[in-house]
Amino acid sequence: MKTFIPWTFSTAAAAVAAFGTHDLQQPLTSAVSEIPGIGFGTWLLDKSNVSEAVSAAIQTGYRHIDCATIYGNQKEVGKGIADGLKKANLKRSDIWITSKLWNDHHEPKLAVEALQQTLVDLGIEYLDLWLMHWPVSTSPKTGKTKVGYLDAWHTMEKLHKTPQLRNIGVSNFSPSELKDLIDRSSTVPAVHQFEIHPYLPQTDFLDYHRELGIQVTAYSPFANTNPIYKPQPDDPPHLLTENLDMLAIAAERGCTTAQVALVWGRSRGCVVIPKASHVEHIKENFRAVECRLTDEDLERVDWVSDRYLKRFNNPSESWGVKLYDGLQDS
Repeated sequence: MKTFIPWTFSTAAAAVAAFGTHDLQQPLTSAVSEIPGIGFGTWLLDKSNVSEAVSAAIQTGYRHIDCATIYGNQKEVGKGIADGLKKANLKRSDIWITSKLWNDHHEPKLAVEALQQTLVDLGIEYLDLWLMHWPVSTSPKTGKTKVGYLDAWHTMEKLHKTPQLRNIGVSNFSPSELKDLIDRSSTVPAVHQFEIHPYLPQTDFLDYHRELGIQVTAYSPFANTNPIYKPQPDDPPHLLTENLDMLAIAAERGCTTAQVALVWGRSRGCVVIPKASHVEHIKENFRAVECRLTDEDLERVDWVSDRYLKRFNNPSESWGVKLYDGLQDS
């Protein structure tokens, strides 16, 4: 039986570095190849403790913070970043910060304002990565939403040439939308962030990004454990962290189910961005580097979606637009 270690290393220190952290004295270059492989997600983190959680994440070893305007907590995230950097004796250049442009700021003037406000809220001078959150545009006047992304992307391309923005990318695009954007633009997205977990592996779409040279970030790596997805006790699938196959693998390898999910995501070349509000979970997720899975273990995780295939984040109906065309469980 071959043991799968998604990061080749000879020492524990090298293992941590390969998982996505960097030596405290080694600043990031903001090249996509330098994006830390495990990030700290801030979606749905309450304002009351998000600053403490972000600070704890940085002190734990996370060197990638993922945030967004629509999360409504970027000021608090910024305070946590400042506190974490100070307590960990780090510089701004030692961490990677991602944020996102919301749907109602796609107009050129509004997009520029959104970037400036994000930098002010986070208390930083530049973003390592700015993503278009969805391939839709919402009118600030009428509130109506329609598929639209080119105007916003072309504005992002212009802003990409300024010192305030190191990389630009997209989130939640379909294959046809991604191809259309690339065909009609001069910049290929550096990163595409979308939902990936054992209940929604999206293998073909992931392979497509490898062909294009686009880095994929997997959000919701723990699937339906997120309370916003309103999982019902009697409705399949089980919470991913309570899935019997995941539990069996975790027990055999001395890991948690959350760690198994993160190792599986990293083994596929994805950046993963788990969120947690409690310090013990923040540390547990980061210690996924210590979880060793075999090829057979990873295949067993792959089989989870054969029984249960489920997308949990799909606002198509509420927005009145077609999203994820051509993708699994669209």
